[in-house]
Amino acid sequence: MEILVDRVQHTRNTLRKHMLETVFNEFDVECMQLDKDKRKVKYGEMMESPFRFFRGSAYLFYYDVTKMPFPFHTPKDKPAWIQGDLHMDNFGCFQNEIGEIVYDVNDFDEGYVGSYLYDVFRMAVSIALYTDAEGLNEDEQKDRIIHYLNSYYKQLQRFKKNLDDPLMLTFTKENTKGPVKKVLKKLGKRQRDYLLTDITNMNEEGKRVFNWNEEIHSVTDEELEKIRDVMKKYFVTIDADNKQDPSHYQVKDVARKYGTGTASIGLSRYYILIEGGQEAGGIDDLVLEMKEVRTSIPAYFLPYSPVFWEKHAHQGERVVATQKAMHHLEDPYLGYVTMDNKHFYIRERSPYKKKVKADKLLTLKDYDQTLKIMGRVTAKIHARADADIESVLLTHHSEIEIIKAIGNVDQFVRDITYAALNYKNQVKDDYTLFCQWVEGKFKK
Repeated sequence: MEILVDRVQHTRNTLRKHMLETVFNEFDVECMQLDKDKRKVKYGEMMESPFRFFRGSAYLFYYDVTKMPFPFHTPKDKPAWIQGDLHMDNFGCFQNEIGEIVYDVNDFDEGYVGSYLYDVFRMAVSIALYTDAEGLNEDEQKDRIIHYLNSYYKQLQRFKKNLDDPLMLTFTKENTKGPVKKVLKKLGKRQRDYLLTDITNMNEEGKRVFNWNEEIHSVTDEELEKIRDVMKKYFVTIDADNKQDPSHYQVKDVARKYGTGTASIGLSRYYILIEGGQEAGGIDDLVLEMKEVRTSIPAYFLPYSPVFWEKHAHQGERVVATQKAMHHLEDPYLGYVTMDNKHFYIRERSPYKKKVKADKLLTLKDYDQTLKIMGRVTAKIHARADADIESVLLTHHSEIEIIKAIGNVDQFVRDITYAALNYKNQVKDDYTLFCQWVEGKFKK
């Protein structure tokens, strides 16, 4: 009997490992075109923890969960504009166009249209993995997910009842609590030139240039010229209301950026130092981030939307449009370009960029105060990015359709929490198989 049980487990693991290898090869090799060295770097990062593995394998998540028969999906003709890669580390602080430091979703690379549930469920699984890594037991993990889901639903109800306006709602130090409020207040004291002081210096010629280190590298003369050239095309894509004199965008230095994000490993990313103004010493210089982007991962698994792709065929423009749809008073430097047949988006690298780190979540109350805000933010991005913003693409109000789809909220919360905890365990099992596969294939 013991031999039979061992054989069953071995076969189950072998089949799952084969499926994992097939999925990773398809997306990282065929779609992302990562060579072996880049895969080793990416997979090395993913081996850090189950949560890091989850962050770097969104395609595996969608491969699995699009087969799960949830009863809470909105109809296919009533999708939401989803963030596409929602997890604990994709929320953070930044400065909007009127100078407010706000807390919101801060990554839009996987933006697409589909059921809201994929955002909510991915976030619920991430809560379980994140809190598991921080030592919370399963009952405590369950309660944190419940807190997030209830906050999400209550905020949708507030939008439906016109108690809040999704087009105007922002999260600042005035209307937040706990760790989020503390981070926002601390950032309010940060000087505008914080980032410049950190990653640039004045050279012997009195010009501001980037500091070279493990993450910030010099570019070739060819890359520099290409980026100077595409900046002219970038200027055209900036919203008319946000455009300043062309001299404002004069390129002073360029660097290649490494070491940020797990899913983005293998994609080109640049920092571009621009004039930003004419003050002595260049203290009003600022840094733009130019990031390569590929087709949204959810698009491979969710229903095809010809209307969406007619409007957002350029992948950089798709990311920019997603951010504009989800943010009130978005980054005034948003734009997009094509270079070497690759799509990029451009945004300011905010000196106020910061997230709530795990070491700031010291008590269950800290978690709950933070997750309540994350739930409200999730509801806001779904309710905002609908007919209010994009009436051609989405002709309905997402908050109304989502509330209809949820139906009995108590049942919804129970079922999603149960499924999220189960999928957390699947991710942990997959992580073990993944590490075995990487050790065998890439560590020889």
